[in-house]
Amino acid sequence: MKANKKGKLKAQDLNLLFSSLQKAGFDLIGPKLTDNCITYDHIQTAQDLPQGWSDFQEKGTYRLKKRNDNAYFGYNIGNRSFKEFLFVAKEKSYQISKQGDVQTLSIDNIKKMAFIGVRSCELHAIHIQDKVFIQGQYINEHYKQRRQKAFIVALNCHTAANTCFCVSMNTGPEVTLAYDLNLSEIINENEHYFILEAGSIKGQEIFDTLPMDELTPNEFDAKKNMLAHTASHMGRKMNTLNIKEKLYAAHDSDHWNEVAQRCINCANCTLACPTCFCSREEVVSDLAKQNATHIKHWDTCFSQEYSAVHQTPVRSSAQSRYRQWITHKLASWYDQFDTSGCVGCGRCITWCPVGIDITEEYTALTRGDE
Repeated sequence: MKANKKGKLKAQDLNLLFSSLQKAGFDLIGPKLTDNCITYDHIQTAQDLPQGWSDFQEKGTYRLKKRNDNAYFGYNIGNRSFKEFLFVAKEKSYQISKQGDVQTLSIDNIKKMAFIGVRSCELHAIHIQDKVFIQGQYINEHYKQRRQKAFIVALNCHTAANTCFCVSMNTGPEVTLAYDLNLSEIINENEHYFILEAGSIKGQEIFDTLPMDELTPNEFDAKKNMLAHTASHMGRKMNTLNIKEKLYAAHDSDHWNEVAQRCINCANCTLACPTCFCSREEVVSDLAKQNATHIKHWDTCFSQEYSAVHQTPVRSSAQSRYRQWITHKLASWYDQFDTSGCVGCGRCITWCPVGIDITEEYTALTRGDE
């Protein structure tokens, strides 16, 4: 459903939005300043947001920095994504008794969550994981229930990090996918306000509880100008023309050996990535050996054990594991899900401890001219 209601919400009334969501039964998940990083966590009020803070990001570099205004959403993105609240890192899949009785995780215990400040790249990432978990032959019921109960408060970006390249991936900075509410934060010499747009029936119900003012043409133009500025200040870019074919052709490139000498197989890129979905299951028995519990964990293609067949890794070298990751992310993902696995958020660049840059590696591998 397309947005058919929009208005102006004063910055000092942002808490009213949060209160309305809480009254509707939602737990709030949004940006929070924690351990010298702006990350996503449980929040209660607008005072929990990183107001007045931004960040500097480069290869292997993340630093907080103060802004010269009081923007609530003046940061880029942190090390965590909303993925971990939908596709959680560790959870019990099911328990089976010696008698054969099976107990699964009760979906009744899954809470309603409102995601606050979902950037366009992150919303694309959520939709990509939808393809993986609920739109294919096999359904992840836990993900499905969390996704159906999630309320999306999206956010149009008014800042871009040096590691951002969402414009290249056609995933931002403007929110174009389905949302419940959409925020655009506008700060000028005289005012601090939000353009709030409703995009669903649930969103309209929350919208109608808020003290909204009508937008003037100049105020709505401020949103367009903000998005144009953000789009023109991307720190990275990637030539995606024929990207799948180019990477397949680069399978035997000598550059894989060069990048493997730098990659330490720490898996930071896959953990920070909002679309990676590798997982494994371990079986834990109780001491009496009456029940066996199956526990799902996040895993990574950078682990030798992940590709093991009969205890022998298929991808035993760092070269083969990095090639698997980037080729799957940018090429074979299209074959599986008809989309790229990369949304241009730049997390893998920022949080790589040795500063490997996916845009640079792709260019080197395909001899592209950026």
